[in-house]
Amino acid sequence: MQAVVIGNFDGVHVGHRHLFHLASQSVDGGRVVAVTFEPLPAAVLRPERPMGRLTPAAERRALLRDLCRVDEVVELEPTPELLGRSPEEFIADLRRRVPFDTIVEGPDFRFGKARAGGLDTLRALGALHGFRVVEAAPVSVDLADGSRVEARSSVARALLAEGRVADAARVFGRAYELRCHTARGDQRGRTIGWPTANLDATGRILPADGVYAGSATLPDGTVALAAISVGTKPTFGESPRTCEATLLAPDGRPLPLPLDWYGFELRLRFHRWIRGMERFASLEALLARMELDRTEVVSTEAV
Repeated sequence: MQAVVIGNFDGVHVGHRHLFHLASQSVDGGRVVAVTFEPLPAAVLRPERPMGRLTPAAERRALLRDLCRVDEVVELEPTPELLGRSPEEFIADLRRRVPFDTIVEGPDFRFGKARAGGLDTLRALGALHGFRVVEAAPVSVDLADGSRVEARSSVARALLAEGRVADAARVFGRAYELRCHTARGDQRGRTIGWPTANLDATGRILPADGVYAGSATLPDGTVALAAISVGTKPTFGESPRTCEATLLAPDGRPLPLPLDWYGFELRLRFHRWIRGMERFASLEALLARMELDRTEVVSTEAV
């Protein structure tokens, strides 16, 4: 027995995990396959509107295996030919590649040319070709303000755009994380007592400009507190938008990292919004505010 779930799975949130849980139940010990696309179809359909990723391909594969317990991840290239197939052609080709007995999808699932196919199409094809269709109810989560939203990648993106990283974590089922390599920055932090690890976050979605309390995992597995800054560093004049973090010991002191610590993967997690990005009148005023930020980061970890 083999079940498939088709989707972009960007972010691998709690709604996705529910789909795969149902898929596993439906085949009772059989195989579960995630069928996804690389790159995301939007990159082909709307190349003039580049869209950042919540989870790049390698990270998505790891999350699907580790969190969703899938047995295999199949990545389809969304070529014009693939995207131009009718719903019937798409399913027929997929079954030749991944013979499945069950397919699990949510009520708004669309597929095939011009998104013409839906669950009713799948049910008709299943009756014709002998596979079962399981409809998964949407998963909703409660946010800090008492509102309730469906767990969707678009919702997670919107929350991150507002800096609501704690609420986004409720959608993901975990803290939003960047797995990026460290890169050379302007090296100003080391001169003011706040050495920073600058991340090459090209192609990744960053939360709204501001300062966040977070944590980081270093290449050797060490976990540190992190005071994270996202923005253009307005106190020092405008600069490209960056993400940088000062890694802290439990007592709030900056970790002593090598000055040439570039090219290493850092796993940076966003736990809580502290404040927006500000332009300070002086370096002294900025440093005073950063000391308060440090206290906020340490107190967040203690909660």
